[in-house]
Amino acid sequence: MIRNLILTAALSSSMALTAQADENWISLFNGENLDGWTVKFSGSKVGENYKNTFRVEDGKLVASYDEYDEFNGEYGHIFYKEKYSHYKIKLEYRFVGEQIKGAPNWAKRNNGIMFHTQSPESMEIDHGWPVSLEFQLLGGLNDGKERHTGNVCTPGTHITIHGKFEKEHCLDSTSKTYHGDQWVTAELEVKGDEYIRQYINGELVLEYFKPVADGNDGEQPAHPMKDGMPVTEGYIALQAESHPTEFRNIMLLDLSSD
Repeated sequence: MIRNLILTAALSSSMALTAQADENWISLFNGENLDGWTVKFSGSKVGENYKNTFRVEDGKLVASYDEYDEFNGEYGHIFYKEKYSHYKIKLEYRFVGEQIKGAPNWAKRNNGIMFHTQSPESMEIDHGWPVSLEFQLLGGLNDGKERHTGNVCTPGTHITIHGKFEKEHCLDSTSKTYHGDQWVTAELEVKGDEYIRQYINGELVLEYFKPVADGNDGEQPAHPMKDGMPVTEGYIALQAESHPTEFRNIMLLDLSSD
């Protein structure tokens, strides 16, 4: 009996490894330069990398503020070149160092994976965030309080969660709090407007459904979609919200043929 259990476990492990090997994950970041990515900062034209914020260091894609004297609302995003609808994306991230002087307190150890976004070219010059969904990434503040990561925020959009059409801008996940400069793995599974699942270190921490556009959102002036329109596809972007952040192993699995 024990021998059979061992054989069964070994077979299951082998099958899982084979299935993973068969999956055609592709790297979105080559570890050498920002080819394939486009930056957009509030107050700057598309393609202008304000104060060299986004850069490559030691094979990592980094949001850095070492060329700033002070932060004055220059929120930035770096967009991958392709649109996607059905896919998985996974990456590792960590927060490092101190937040730049002048930045808002809410943005401390705060970043995100923006997805189903509008194109960077469609954003206005002073536009802070693209119309999108955000897989919010937060680091603990060592203040004795829980600070979940893997949350959802909805700039210019709304979602259905727990059977309710929700207009709250950000909703917490069930994740643990991650303090310090440790690497954390974030994975996102997107099936158009059918469902979105968010994972932290391999654990499902949030699931929601049926994203739609809020075409009346006055904070999103360059809104490309009508109110109530299903949000089924778009670009993927990483943020620069004022706290130094590092990303690595940015991988995507296209599920459009499933």
